[in-house]
Amino acid sequence: MQSRPPRRVTAGHLGVLSMAAALALGAAPAAAAHPVEHRSPAEAPLTTPWTDQVGPDNALPEYPRPQLKRERWQNLNGEWEYAGGVSPPDRNQQDLGERILVPYPVESALSGIQRHDDHMLYRRDFRVPPHWRGDELLLHFGAVDQEATVWVNGERVGSHRGGYTSFTVDVTDALRPGSRQRVTVAVTDTNERGQYPVGKQTDNPGGIFYTGSSGIWQTVWLEPVSRTHLAELNITPRLEAETFQLEPEIRGSRAASVETVVSRPDGGVVSRTTTEAGSTVRAPVPNPRTWSPDDPYLYDLTVRLLDADSRELDRVASYAGMRSIGLIEDSQGRQRIALNGKILFQQGMLDQGFWPDGLHTPPADEAMRHDIAQAKRMGFNMLRKHIKVAPKRWYYWADRMGMLVWQDMPSLTAQTGGTNGVPSEEARTKFEAETTAVVDQLDSVTSLVTWVPFNEGWGEFDTARVTERIQRQDPSRLVNAASGVNCCNSLPDTGAGDIYDNHTYVGPGTPEATTERAAVDGEYGGLGLVEQGHLWPGRPEAYEMTDTRAELTERYGQLSDDLIGAIERNGLSAAVYTQVSDVENEVNGLMTYDRRVTKPDVASIRADNEAIIEAGSP
Repeated sequence: MQSRPPRRVTAGHLGVLSMAAALALGAAPAAAAHPVEHRSPAEAPLTTPWTDQVGPDNALPEYPRPQLKRERWQNLNGEWEYAGGVSPPDRNQQDLGERILVPYPVESALSGIQRHDDHMLYRRDFRVPPHWRGDELLLHFGAVDQEATVWVNGERVGSHRGGYTSFTVDVTDALRPGSRQRVTVAVTDTNERGQYPVGKQTDNPGGIFYTGSSGIWQTVWLEPVSRTHLAELNITPRLEAETFQLEPEIRGSRAASVETVVSRPDGGVVSRTTTEAGSTVRAPVPNPRTWSPDDPYLYDLTVRLLDADSRELDRVASYAGMRSIGLIEDSQGRQRIALNGKILFQQGMLDQGFWPDGLHTPPADEAMRHDIAQAKRMGFNMLRKHIKVAPKRWYYWADRMGMLVWQDMPSLTAQTGGTNGVPSEEARTKFEAETTAVVDQLDSVTSLVTWVPFNEGWGEFDTARVTERIQRQDPSRLVNAASGVNCCNSLPDTGAGDIYDNHTYVGPGTPEATTERAAVDGEYGGLGLVEQGHLWPGRPEAYEMTDTRAELTERYGQLSDDLIGAIERNGLSAAVYTQVSDVENEVNGLMTYDRRVTKPDVASIRADNEAIIEAGSP
């Protein structure tokens, strides 16, 4: 979102902050933590309908990787020992003093800590089932922000750099006799003071920048696998060829072949393919039923690794949808975005992916599903995941429910890049490493149709080269090189990528499609409404305030009429309204930050969006 001042600001009720709430707003933490026997829930400035459901035995218990699923696994979410501060704690100390609920960020209320620590130390014991002995044991982390080092039973087993991507360590050789084992994780996170992508995290929350999400913030789990096993499937739908293309990543040396079975949801087998290990898999899907927002049809996949004697080494369950995304010419020779070979206007919302109780981490799986369901109810067919990466189960729900996704790359701090000057060499290297990893880890997601490397100049550098690198890595999707290239600190338009993207508040903007690129309103709207009793502590802000739900609904309709005019004149392909929900002091969401109130009239918003999509889908 644009960093210029909002058009109108209305003061709201702040009240007296609890200590926990003050810490959430960036107050300095206490000099030393007091030892406690058990984790005590922190007082959240705002709760969601799922806050009270979360506890040590119910912290995101679902299998976290739906497109590479095995039957045997052990969730390590729950209560861990914890110590944190401005300098690294001693990982060998007997009692770490505090307890934290993993995988909620240290700053979040659900973690039980609710302060920022530059250095964090986590520890817990776990048990390995006897029947897992003889297998290779993998320890998976969905995401840890920003630097993580892992020990098992005192032996260093691995490390990871970057706050938005998953990593796995093989802990087999570190296991001790018996079932009881110990894992220790040391983390460092300095928010924008470091050189890593941070998105909207900041040491000083306010306006369009929010409280940081440090430490372990996605699911931690154990998985026993064969010494030769599948690590990734890398699924690409090839609609014209009526096949799913897989590029399986295999660990170990015993695999001779890969068997791929494509099935319908009712269990009927569509095709069975056996391919030499190390080769591209092309699994036939004759006369495919295509995936779309109106019909999110998904095929089930079962993939097996076989040895030279056709004995099974590994088996995973997955899924995929058959769809294409690209540009085609309209009747006036302008480039338009097409799904499955037909122009489909994408009417979306900006999705920050923040929660008042869990910050970067949704409190529950149902909370992720809820946001997508509400967007569908209001007639949107696309969400732009804004400069952060969601847990993989969020993309599962987008696939399952039929919601197109634009995926932003987590940005370097907005204080560098674009016209603010080139980021440091270290920051550039880390941004490109994180970007490459994000593309690699999300390349099987059916609903994801567009990559967005840069937003409004934040951390922007070498725009054309970075865009071309993403295009080479994933030629199956569109790339929106610089969202908001017309505003703020953005570099001049390089002509790179598939899309010219305009940001205008309140807007909508009026960019024009050309024979070279599609045109979109990557951000517009920002209409605010204060809902008392549903506010984050601080002064509410928006690009334009409304006074009632009826006025908000009416103004959305007026913007929609203007957008339809721009579509008809200029050939727009997509628009992204700001935004899904309020976030901290921003009150320009169509839902409140706690997700308890949907502000406008849903039927009216849906009718407006249906008219927009119809106007832009000739």
